[in-house]
Amino acid sequence: MNKTELTAAIAAKAGLTKVDAKKALEATIEAITEALKGGDKVALVGFGTFATGERGARTGINPQTKQAIKIAAKKVAKFKAGAELDAAIQ
Repeated sequence: MNKTELTAAIAAKAGLTKVDAKKALEATIEAITEALKGGDKVALVGFGTFATGERGARTGINPQTKQAIKIAAKKVAKFKAGAELDAAIQ
C-alpha cells in the first residue's frame, strides 16, 4: 500500500474527503518526525512505538573493490509493534 492508497483508505474509513485525509496523514507524519528529531518517543497504544536509536560506527566492505571502508555512526528511526498490532496480523 502506498501513500495514495493509504489516504483513500483513511478517507473511506473515517468518512472524510481524500483531501482532508491527505492533510491528516501528512500532519501525523510531520508530528511524528518532529518528535523523533527532538529525541522524543511516540507511543501509540495498541499500534506501536516510534523511537530513535544510535547505530555505532563500523567497518564495512566495498563490494566492488573488496576494500575495507569506515561507516560513520548515525541516528536511526526504530518502530516496535504493539501487542494488539502483533495479534491482529497473526
